[in-house]
Amino acid sequence: MNRKVLILIIISLLIIYFLIPQPEEKKKSVVKTIKENETEEMRGIFISYIELNNYIKNKDELESKKNIDQMIKNIKTNHFNTIFLQVRSHADSIYESNIFPTSKSIILSDNTHYDVLKYFIDKTKKEKINLYAWVNPYRIGPTVDKSSKYYQMVGEEAIENINNTYYFNPANPKVESLIVKGIEEIVAKYKIKGIIFDDYFYPSNDIDLDYYKNSKTEKSITEYRLDIVTSLIENVNKSIKKINSKVLFGVSPEGNIDNNYNKNFADVKKWGSNSKYVDFLMPQVYYGFNNSSKPFESVIAEWSNIISDQNINLYFALPFYKVGTIDLYAKDGKNEWIDNCNIIRRQIESTRTLSNYDGFSLFRYDNLFNEEKFTNNSKAELEELKKIM
Repeated sequence: MNRKVLILIIISLLIIYFLIPQPEEKKKSVVKTIKENETEEMRGIFISYIELNNYIKNKDELESKKNIDQMIKNIKTNHFNTIFLQVRSHADSIYESNIFPTSKSIILSDNTHYDVLKYFIDKTKKEKINLYAWVNPYRIGPTVDKSSKYYQMVGEEAIENINNTYYFNPANPKVESLIVKGIEEIVAKYKIKGIIFDDYFYPSNDIDLDYYKNSKTEKSITEYRLDIVTSLIENVNKSIKKINSKVLFGVSPEGNIDNNYNKNFADVKKWGSNSKYVDFLMPQVYYGFNNSSKPFESVIAEWSNIISDQNINLYFALPFYKVGTIDLYAKDGKNEWIDNCNIIRRQIESTRTLSNYDGFSLFRYDNLFNEEKFTNNSKAELEELKKIM
């Protein structure tokens, strides 16, 4: 064979060999991509007062701290990188506060307590997990602590009983001041990644009618309420940034955008248009793909379109608590969470395709990691999650 021809054949074979991806190289590339996403993509877990009741309340201090350590270990081991810890659920605190009384959720078996928020902060820092303080701004609960500092600050006229639950009245100016001071207290004392409010804003449709009438405003009642909540949101964010410009602030509103305007009075379109209001939004998209009224993919597309300020991040709260249950409000899709064991995985994959997307958080810890709540569906769903984490 001609020597030149032989050399050309060898060169051609070498080129073909290097152009075709090798299986092991491809596998390494995929693993690298998943690992990179682990640091760039928020992967959160909500820890509510219900978990605190289960793992801290009426335990001794050592046992409660072991439980917290195990929670953080489970979260880290499964490649989550963020915790949303409910620090104030009912005008109370799981931290040292001069305004809100100690939460019943952290009272130990000997009737003492310790600074649970600080313990979480110390442990998550070691594991490089971001910690957000989750606050319910308006809800008080079935009773009012009249000996508390918060009661002294706002007085009886700022508190209303709605269906046997007490709430701060959003229309009372003292309430906004109280909530802002409460957030300032947390940000000044604790090294956290951020603050998040949930979707509980207006507790009823008549709580503020007297205030509205006395204001003599030309605004509609809807505009009046939207402005009240937006004022709170803007001033909370402003106050946070004055103390520490690196601490983030965001809201986790209801997934149904119409309800935000007609029931919760959360002006999410305005908030998504300017980072002076929020650093992030995390809508609670607690719907399946087959939900007749609110199909998942349509809802997440609506939320992606709401973000017009690119300084604002968009995360999605997803409903792991629905795995293996009947979804009564989904109509024709009510059995979706029973018939399928890969919905959360598919939801995450779907949100990752959006033009506006920065991560997700699953509601809530016990539904993923409490063995007493495990079902065949939840176990299978967890295995599906591991494929994309």
